[in-house]
Amino acid sequence: MTIFIFTVSLAAAIVVGYYILRSFVWYSTDLIYILLSPIRNHPIPFILITWMIGFIIIFIFFWRKTLHYVDQIVEASRNLASDNSDYIRLPSELKQVEDRMNAIKQESIRNARLAKEAEQRKNDLLVYLAHDLKTPLTSVIGYLTLLRDEQQISEELREKYLSISLDKAERLEELINEFFEITRFNLTQLSPEMSHINLTRMLEQITFEFNPLFAEKNLTCQLDIEDNLEISCDVNKMERVFDNLIRNAINYSYENSPIIIRSKKDNNDLQLYFINNGPVIPKDKLNRIFEQFYRLDTSRGTKTGGAGLGLAIAKEIVELHGGTISAQSEEEKVEFIVRLPLSP
Repeated sequence: MTIFIFTVSLAAAIVVGYYILRSFVWYSTDLIYILLSPIRNHPIPFILITWMIGFIIIFIFFWRKTLHYVDQIVEASRNLASDNSDYIRLPSELKQVEDRMNAIKQESIRNARLAKEAEQRKNDLLVYLAHDLKTPLTSVIGYLTLLRDEQQISEELREKYLSISLDKAERLEELINEFFEITRFNLTQLSPEMSHINLTRMLEQITFEFNPLFAEKNLTCQLDIEDNLEISCDVNKMERVFDNLIRNAINYSYENSPIIIRSKKDNNDLQLYFINNGPVIPKDKLNRIFEQFYRLDTSRGTKTGGAGLGLAIAKEIVELHGGTISAQSEEEKVEFIVRLPLSP
């Protein structure tokens, strides 16, 4: 464009100059006449030489400007790997390059943060694994040692120690299964084995199996589910989701209160609500309860849950089915909402 403008301007200047000079009378002794005579005698070479000189000047100008842009881009590229979050600034002519480099830098910062968080989760895994496995294991070793060392122990006490040891051993098995399950979900690309099921019958069967646990806290379970509600899902995995949500509701429910399971259709989605009466979960904790190893009781006691993997596993499975899971809590009620795509 610059060369085109220069060419047009040069042509216009020659034409204008020609008509201006032509309006005067020049003598052979005039200095201007002497200087312009070669141009009049050889106009084409003069025009070509003038155009070439202008072209070279324009080329050098833009070449140096381009080199300057390259230097700025090279300098900006050094900031891509920097830890600071300052945006890269380039001339307005390089706006697209600036936007792209800033996008790459922000993505790099985000990836670095995610890598740091992943490293922290790995460290948390080791800490939680050691804590959650050591407690029941210590009890098992302690009671078995008593049984070995105390030869004169009564049968009643022996039976009590054996019962406690068995409970702790089962607790160990449960924790190990939970750790294995979440590791399996994290390290492998699982694909659900879909089948068409009657969700109503499935929930009726699952809740029936929880009757002994309901009775321990005098809880009631109310199923407000549409008759013969059918969906496509992986039965075993979805059963794990419902099992974890109901078990969680039991652990954190007030005694003598109901647990409500309700369904609702919304366009092409199915919403399942798992509602229980219990302590309000603060909003900051609501955003974290689906994290691996996160538990509401920070002491990580065994009375109110497992290793903090149940909800994390449920989230993995629901998302594997193309759905979402969320939670809300207010007025001493806790509500988990599972959204699943309806079968065609």
